[in-house]
Amino acid sequence: MRTSIVRIGNSQGIRIPKVILEQCQLGPDVELEVENRKLIIRSASQPRQGWEEKFQSMASAEDDTLLDGELVNQTTWDENEWQW
Repeated sequence: MRTSIVRIGNSQGIRIPKVILEQCQLGPDVELEVENRKLIIRSASQPRQGWEEKFQSMASAEDDTLLDGELVNQTTWDENEWQW
């Protein structure tokens, strides 16, 4: 499919037909990347997406303990030296 670059204020853009948007499953936010002089448009990744499921999986495997838990319990620095 061929399209034209159009002026949008001080920028330029293209109109993407609805059919193509649906086929690509693009959402309201996209990421743009240039690779070998080609413009790549992809759905924007969602930060922390899937974290809830990972946390639940860690909890069920009992792999959700603090790594420095023992260290925190062995020091009095927070109580004696830390100033708010």
